[in-house]
Amino acid sequence: MFTISLVGQKGGTGKTTVAVGLAVAASIAGMVAAVIDVDPQASATNWKDRRAAENPAVVSAQASRLKQTLDAARNGGAEFVVIDTAGRNDDSALNAARLSDLVLIPTRANVVEIETLKAVSDLLRIAGNPKAFVVLNGVHPASTKTADDAREMVRAIFGLECAPVHLCHRQAYAEAPMTGQSPQELDADGKAGVELDRLFRFVIEHVKKGTFEHV
Repeated sequence: MFTISLVGQKGGTGKTTVAVGLAVAASIAGMVAAVIDVDPQASATNWKDRRAAENPAVVSAQASRLKQTLDAARNGGAEFVVIDTAGRNDDSALNAARLSDLVLIPTRANVVEIETLKAVSDLLRIAGNPKAFVVLNGVHPASTKTADDAREMVRAIFGLECAPVHLCHRQAYAEAPMTGQSPQELDADGKAGVELDRLFRFVIEHVKKGTFEHV
């Protein structure tokens, strides 16, 4: 079972959007996928309540019971699990990072958001430096330079790697959750859906070639 966690210092960075988007991508790829929602705001759980499709499963859990919840998911046959944490560095984020094969850090591509990565970098160090990538989100579709500059800033200041895939500011990311969907379900060939599929493929590539899968 592959375990991916979404962490960040603040809310509004797109953690839940990425979490459910990856889980949906895994389901489309034929994997048994689930989201474990340890965010008190329960955004992923609320998304599931609006959703007609059965998969992926979404489980609301307490941060202190995260390991037990992951064990239950594994015993239930889950193959790809995404942990959606609170929009701050707390026990849920720390536990998730420690128990994950890969940590993703969605971040808006501006200096104010990027400066919050100092706290996330510290959390990763405490968690034992799990493999992690910053995922730039909300990038203007016509401005690849913004993403390139943000990647360089993240690398130079915090020593963190950015995923080569970034997510742009697109209407589909706002529209899809209204009906408990992810953008690739609204339009598989739409640009937002393609971005999420590329991010999923990047994630799968890294968890499969690594030796850090939790069993």
